[in-house]
Amino acid sequence: MEHIIKTRFAPSPTGYLHIGSLRTALYNYLFAKQNRGKVILRIEDTDLKRSIKGATDNLVKTLNNVGLNFNEGLILKDNKITEVGENKPYLQSKRIKIYKEHLEKLLINGNAYYCFCSEERLAEMRETQIKRKEAPKYDGHCRNLSSAKVKQLLKTAKSFIIRLKIPENKTIEFNDLIYGPIKVNSNEIDDQVLLKSDGFPTYHLANVIDDHLMDITHVIRGDEWLPSTPKHLILYQAFEWPLPFFAHLPLIVNLDRSKLSKRQGDVAVEDYLKKGYLAEALINYIAFLGWNPKDEREFFNLEELIQEFSLEKINKAAAFFDLKKLQWFNAHYIKKLSIQDLKEKCKIFINKKIKGDLLERIVSIEQPRLNTLAEIGEGNEYFFQEPKYPRELLIFKKSNLEKTSIGLKKSLEILETVEEKNWQRESLIKILKEIVEKNKLLPGDVFWPIRVALSGKEQSPSPEELLWVFGKKESLKRIKKAELILSK
Repeated sequence: MEHIIKTRFAPSPTGYLHIGSLRTALYNYLFAKQNRGKVILRIEDTDLKRSIKGATDNLVKTLNNVGLNFNEGLILKDNKITEVGENKPYLQSKRIKIYKEHLEKLLINGNAYYCFCSEERLAEMRETQIKRKEAPKYDGHCRNLSSAKVKQLLKTAKSFIIRLKIPENKTIEFNDLIYGPIKVNSNEIDDQVLLKSDGFPTYHLANVIDDHLMDITHVIRGDEWLPSTPKHLILYQAFEWPLPFFAHLPLIVNLDRSKLSKRQGDVAVEDYLKKGYLAEALINYIAFLGWNPKDEREFFNLEELIQEFSLEKINKAAAFFDLKKLQWFNAHYIKKLSIQDLKEKCKIFINKKIKGDLLERIVSIEQPRLNTLAEIGEGNEYFFQEPKYPRELLIFKKSNLEKTSIGLKKSLEILETVEEKNWQRESLIKILKEIVEKNKLLPGDVFWPIRVALSGKEQSPSPEELLWVFGKKESLKRIKKAELILSK
C-alpha cells in the first residue's frame, strides 16, 4: 500500500479563528498538498466549558472563505457543513466511546490509573510545592492503589479522574522537524490527566488516539504544544503505535514582542475579512510569518505557495505580526483586481444608493489609494452627499479671497462650455492649468477651491479626478455653491 502523507488542523470551537491558528492550518495544508497527501479538518470540542455555540460553523466557513479546502473532515458544501471521509465522526465530542475503549486498555496494561484526589487536596498540594519553590506536579498519591482499593473507591467516591502513569527516570527523545533533537527526563513530566471528572477526555488523550486512527503522519502545530509532546510520545508507546513526525511552529508576536492578543488589535481572521482584507493577501502574508522562500520574492498565490513551501525553511525564532506590512500586501492585491471585481467587493462597504456608474468611477480613482476595501467608505461621504465646510477652507493658505473668487469664477465659465464627451480627466486637468496660466493665477487659486467645493476636504483625490467622478452637472452645481459661500 502506498504511503500517503496526512496532516490535520484540529481547532477548538472556543470563538473566532485566530491569526495564529490560520497559519497552523495553512502550513498543514501546504505541506500535505505539496506532498500529494491529504489534510483533515477535525474539531476538538471536548472542553465543554470553553466551547461556544456556533463557533464550529464559523471556523469551517472562515477557512473556506480564505480558500483552504480540506480533503477530509468537516467540509462546507452548498453552504452546509457535512462530514466527509472514512474516519467519521470528526467532532471529538461524538467519539467519547472510542476514547474510553482505548483508555480501558491503558488501565489494564498499567499505563494509566484512577485518581480520587479532591480538588481541595490538589490545590493544597500545589500551594505547598510553590512555597517550596518546586514545580507544581501531582505527587502520585493514587498512583499505586491496589485493585481492591480502586474497586472500593469507584463505588463510594463522588468523582474521579484517570491519569497517565509516566515511567520513572526514562529519557524521552524525539527529533522535531523544526527545533531538532529534543530530550526530556520522564521525572520532569507530570502524570497527565487523560479523563476528566465530567467523563470527557483531555486534549492529550483524544488527539493522540485520533491522530493514530486517522493515519496522521505529520503533526504540525504551535510550539505551545512542544512541552506536551513527551507525554504524547509516552501514550504512543503505551499503545504500541508507530510515531508520527512532529513539527512545532514558532510563536507569532506583536512588534513589541508581546503576545498576539485582542488587547493589541484584531487577532480574528473574520475581523480582517470584514474590514476589507482580501483572502489572497491574508494567505500570502500569513505564509511569511515564520517561513520565507530564501530569496527576494514576496508575492505568492496559494498554488505557488504549495510549490515552494517546506518545513526546512521555517524559522525557529518568533514571527512578528506587522499590520502595516499586511496592509501593504493587501494594497498590492487590491491594485491587481479588475474594476468590475473591485466594484463588487466594495459594495458591502458602501451602504448608500448610488446611481448609474458613479460607483465604478469612485472605485477607479480610489483603487490606487486603498489599503483595505473598507476605506472606500471611510471619510468619503462627499461622494454621496453635498459636503459642508467653513467658508475659510475654500481659500488656500498662500492665496486670498480675491484670487480664489477669480479662480472659481473663471473655472465655472470655462467648465460650463466643455462638452460631455470631453469631460475626461486628461482634458479637465489641461483646462484647469490653462485657467491658471491665462489669468496669471497660482495653482492654489484654482485647484484648491475646486477640491474643497467638490469634497469639502483638504485631502482628497485630485480636482480633475473629482470632476470626472461627479460628472458635469453635479460638479458645476457644487462649484456654484462654493462661489455663493465665498461671496457671503
